[in-house]
Amino acid sequence: MKNKAKILKEIYERLLNHFGPQNWWPAQSPFEICIGAILTQNTNWKNVEKALKNLNKHSLLDPFKLYSLELKDLSQLIKPSGFYNLKAKRLKNFIKFLIEEYNGNLETMFSEKLEVLRNKLLSIKGLGKETVDSILLYAGNFPLFVVDTYTYRILSRHQLVPEEVSYDEIQALFMENLPAEVKLYQEYHALLVACGKSFCKNQKPNCSQCPLTFLFMDL
Repeated sequence: MKNKAKILKEIYERLLNHFGPQNWWPAQSPFEICIGAILTQNTNWKNVEKALKNLNKHSLLDPFKLYSLELKDLSQLIKPSGFYNLKAKRLKNFIKFLIEEYNGNLETMFSEKLEVLRNKLLSIKGLGKETVDSILLYAGNFPLFVVDTYTYRILSRHQLVPEEVSYDEIQALFMENLPAEVKLYQEYHALLVACGKSFCKNQKPNCSQCPLTFLFMDL
């Protein structure tokens, strides 16, 4: 691919001009972002908001309170997020890690070197690269690009990546060709999600109205 940096910049500018700033992540605290990143696996944000509202209503958005909460009670509170029994276990795994490794202190956790912390988080059962990188980017303010289904779909449909491409390869494409800026990575990822939801849908994509139509015409 020629002019990778130029193409990625053009995509960003077109999406930003069309959608405007997305102001992600929609949460009240870094800890809530961490919880939301785990809950949003395989569901939409509206369902996550309902689960977070339940936790907040019971004043449970606190690592020590969640650590003490019975697994079955946690499952019921996060039920709106779907796969609630599985996600309750994943939340418990993360909380246990946070308590035992960093005494429940996110600031201490995020003071770790990026590579070290990322590897530790990836070792937690149930946390994959997208979830971990979302936590690191949005809660920890680390310059790490988050890759999701929308990212892959948009890039592959514009033949910017091969059909068989890994998470790491897509992430490297962005991080090697864009400035290592947290705000840029946050905004870019959010804009790709907006484009995926509005135009680049899995079924019946609306290509004619997409701001990325004729992407290469001016490049």
